[in-house]
Amino acid sequence: MKLKYQLIFVKTLTLSKLWNAGVLFVSYYLSLWLKKPLVWGMPASMSIEPTTACNLRCPECPSGLRSFTRPTGNLQQKLLEKTIADTKKYLTTLTFYFQGEPFINPNFLDMVKTASDNNIYTITSTNAHFLTPQNAEKSVTSGLHKMIISIDGTTQETYQQYRKEGTLSKVIEGAKNMVEAKKKLNSLTPLLVFQFLVVKPNEHQIDEVYKLADEIGIDEVTLKTAQIYDFEDGNPLIPENEKYSRYTKLAIGKYKIKNKLLNQCWRMWQGSVITWDGKVVPCCFDKDAQHQMGNISIQSFKDVWHSKPYKNFRKALLTSRSEIDICKNCSEGTEVFA
Repeated sequence: MKLKYQLIFVKTLTLSKLWNAGVLFVSYYLSLWLKKPLVWGMPASMSIEPTTACNLRCPECPSGLRSFTRPTGNLQQKLLEKTIADTKKYLTTLTFYFQGEPFINPNFLDMVKTASDNNIYTITSTNAHFLTPQNAEKSVTSGLHKMIISIDGTTQETYQQYRKEGTLSKVIEGAKNMVEAKKKLNSLTPLLVFQFLVVKPNEHQIDEVYKLADEIGIDEVTLKTAQIYDFEDGNPLIPENEKYSRYTKLAIGKYKIKNKLLNQCWRMWQGSVITWDGKVVPCCFDKDAQHQMGNISIQSFKDVWHSKPYKNFRKALLTSRSEIDICKNCSEGTEVFA
């Protein structure tokens, strides 16, 4: 990330946020040493879900597959305000994304503004199909600090092989609208990032997406490995180049995840995820909210963070992480960012 954007993040920090991050760091490594979950701080980062709805049909996504067992809905302003009130003293970043397409929630950008006005660094991830000139300008004026735009192909033929029912020209148009809105409003933010999910059908276009980003005026490109639900016997989406895959092929022809699944996970100390209806889950791999730590619509976040379910989950991570279902496909240590 360019220095000017790093400085924007630094400006959102306070002494209380820095102190909190420090005690979190110390308690995490002490927990690893003692094999006992000690949590002295509160989460430094958080993701909150604007909606579970999505306009696309991506094959490895519960939103795209319409396969959720939990209810579908939109985050409400009141719940967001409660979350911010509970966490703003120590929260450094708030990502408006978990599942679904954020712009489907009609109040999404108003909620981003609420968080930004409270000196929290805000991030979102979008498929860019709703980035009209009006939404682009509102994204800028909302105070959004970083926008991740999913672009998984440089031709429609390639793009639609994963982003089913998506239109690449809309993504490109939306990205151009964001660049133009920033220029019109003379704003450095949001940082615009093209995220390229590398799968077998598109891995030959990696160089092309960097070129496209330069042509449009996108600030940064990141490459992301794809989570595959059924990977053991191979899958048409697994890239040929193992560098871009979460999985490695064994001599017997089977695949295994690269992650060694060590009995540790920094995410369980530094971050948390909240669904649109207030359920608190351990991380973004719990897409169906099977491991509920509590619900902030009826509890304070502090009570949830230090609750018995959270303590038991962290304890399981420190002793037998490989047995936790949502950890078995974790990308920690397997990502490719550039």
